[in-house]
Amino acid sequence: MLLIGCLFDKDSSKACEAFSELSNLYGVIDISAGGNTNFDVILTLGGDGMMLRALHMFMGVNIPIFGMNRGSLGFLLNRYSAKNMIERIKSSIPVELYPLEMQVTTECGSVVNATAVNEVSLLRQLHQAANVRIYIDGKLRLGKLVSDGLLVSTPAGSSAYNYAAGGSIIPLSANVITLTPLSPFRPRNWRSVLLSNKSTIEIEVLEHQKRPISAVADFTEVRDAVKVTIFQRNDIKLTILSDRDDNLEDRMLQEQFYT
Repeated sequence: MLLIGCLFDKDSSKACEAFSELSNLYGVIDISAGGNTNFDVILTLGGDGMMLRALHMFMGVNIPIFGMNRGSLGFLLNRYSAKNMIERIKSSIPVELYPLEMQVTTECGSVVNATAVNEVSLLRQLHQAANVRIYIDGKLRLGKLVSDGLLVSTPAGSSAYNYAAGGSIIPLSANVITLTPLSPFRPRNWRSVLLSNKSTIEIEVLEHQKRPISAVADFTEVRDAVKVTIFQRNDIKLTILSDRDDNLEDRMLQEQFYT
């Protein structure tokens, strides 16, 4: 028997009812208060936000996470069914993800580190456009980008904010990350680029007092950024379990063919 810990959305009646049903059937344990990490599998009940919370909560522990949709979109999640859940988990396909590390130096000189499963976003704080300079692996690649900001996305996050901003959807097994501008004004013809997942991206904020920028990594926002360094944490592996008959890799591919 698998020992299953469960994170569920306690503000959602659908998620609460699902937890009650699965707790009675399979003895899943509520772990919303944290603490014990001695589980074979983590189950999430809710939307993609609950999956993201679980990935952060167990980052570095690498307990596989099996999510079932009791929210709205639930792109990263499996369909909900109480039937044969143990068999589904045992036959599921593991998908490996690696988070991004964000290192932010602020105007006051403090340094803040945070991780992102989906993307790191740099966003203008005020009415004026952001002005930034972009270095890749220490080499200047773009002397000045005037835009609403930019984002660096993992394959897991590439079908969300990144895709809406004009970036490419990346297969989860691809060893690349995306760098995508948000509403670029200058240069007008600059669009999303693909980079090796071994790349280090350094963003220098120009005129940071006049044109302040906030840097956001999933749940963490740091305001008044002066410099932001972003790279993939290849030493931290996250594992999502996906139904074999409706796996996440296939859904990512299908997203590119919707009209």
